[in-house]
Amino acid sequence: MADTTPAKSPPSAASTAGRPPEGLDRAIIVLGLVIVSGNIMAILDTTIVNVALEQLGRDLDAGLATIQWVITGYLLAMGSVIPLTGWAIDRFGTRKVWMTSILLFVAGSVLCGLAWNIGSLIAFRVLQGLGGGMLMPTGMSILTMAAGPQRMGRVMSIVGVPMLLGPVLGPVLGGWLVGVNWRWIFFVNLPVGALALALAWWKVHDERGENGPSALDLRGLLLLPPGFALLIYGLSTASGEGGFGRPSTIAWLVAGAAFVALFVVHSLNRREKALIDVRLFADRTFAAAAVAVFFVGIALLGSLLLLPLYFQVARGEDALSAGLLLAPQGLGAACAMPLAGLATDKIGPGRIVPVGIVVLVLGTIPFTMVEADTSYWWLGAALFVRGLGLGCTMMPTMSAALTTLARSAVPRATSSLNIILQLGGSFGAALLAVVLSNELRSHLQVAASGGGEGRMGEIPDEVRERFGPMLAESFGQTFWVALGLTAVLIIPALFLPRKGTGGGGPPPIG
Repeated sequence: MADTTPAKSPPSAASTAGRPPEGLDRAIIVLGLVIVSGNIMAILDTTIVNVALEQLGRDLDAGLATIQWVITGYLLAMGSVIPLTGWAIDRFGTRKVWMTSILLFVAGSVLCGLAWNIGSLIAFRVLQGLGGGMLMPTGMSILTMAAGPQRMGRVMSIVGVPMLLGPVLGPVLGGWLVGVNWRWIFFVNLPVGALALALAWWKVHDERGENGPSALDLRGLLLLPPGFALLIYGLSTASGEGGFGRPSTIAWLVAGAAFVALFVVHSLNRREKALIDVRLFADRTFAAAAVAVFFVGIALLGSLLLLPLYFQVARGEDALSAGLLLAPQGLGAACAMPLAGLATDKIGPGRIVPVGIVVLVLGTIPFTMVEADTSYWWLGAALFVRGLGLGCTMMPTMSAALTTLARSAVPRATSSLNIILQLGGSFGAALLAVVLSNELRSHLQVAASGGGEGRMGEIPDEVRERFGPMLAESFGQTFWVALGLTAVLIIPALFLPRKGTGGGGPPPIG
């Protein structure tokens, strides 16, 4: 009760020009578009490279086990640098951090396009990930500080558009660019980055945490980023032979968990600001939303592993066609997100998110029953429904976590949420990859029929025609697991606030 006044007083003060807190004025919308111009690069790049792996392996003479580090190295770098964002914003300000992140990402992209062997490409992808990891949390902090919690739902809807459209546009753009030259999947970031940098110079103002800069949490820096790196690496190795039962996988996961546990103890005992303030989880709303965000990561990023693979492996489509077949999900999300953001501000995320989860589950059910010749029209309609569910789930959940926090806590809170989202996505992708691999082995013995080394996209057409029903059944069984992980979202969603923060009614405090 005591923390509601500091959480809501600053936005009232921030509305200095008599601006009603429930509306998004032109300045906020323009700022949101500026932030989207930077975020879209990192989000597209997360998916755009997936469709190029086979071409990269051929051109750089690398096996799939090696070429996968092009993605893993990027994700590890992103996960490692996200915890630094809150401290960097307090120390240097949002404008400097935002522009530095863009410069790092663009520099890494150009170097990736100039890579001469697989080792150099992986190293440059790490550099690219260091910039990309700070873009989303910094952008969210900039918009949150500018708009205040009363308009959080609609602000997050602006930020969330590239998060949901990127995984759809990425494979389409990547499939087309690979046909030209794989280096263009990286060079394409140069003009986009230049535009984002110019817009940032024009519109992004320099803001910092209200309590001023704090000393860098060196001990936390040595515990938390390595801990998450070990966890993410362990999850990525679980998609290989033996899954989560591999001794090496268990060792990586245990080591990562130990580092994170030590950080939690350190954060609770530190009087100054830790890299992530674990005390934020004492706020019931933030804690419930954080758990929900973890499962949103599984539902969104994990399932995006299965969907294109189904079209490519079970149905024999190329990368570009698979990307186009995924488009209805992005369209559904784009339709739902603005309305969901408005409804979240008016009636509360606790009333919107459960509805989104039900819709998301309904859109996933058809994929649990896929066959070798399931109509693309039917699956397209299901994907559109899934998109509606995602649009009503992801950003309302993210915004719910920030509505009860003091403005000074927002930069570190947004960093925490982005870490949790990525960790959920990594966990979901690794788990679903293990399940799918086991299902394919048990149904097909894929390694003996052309899929060896996990090259599922290389299954010969004659094998696909002969074993099409078994391939489809393998994916259907895996989608049941994805469905269960999505349905679990309903539990933390029930603890989200059921009252709006601004909406059309009076301000929450007088």
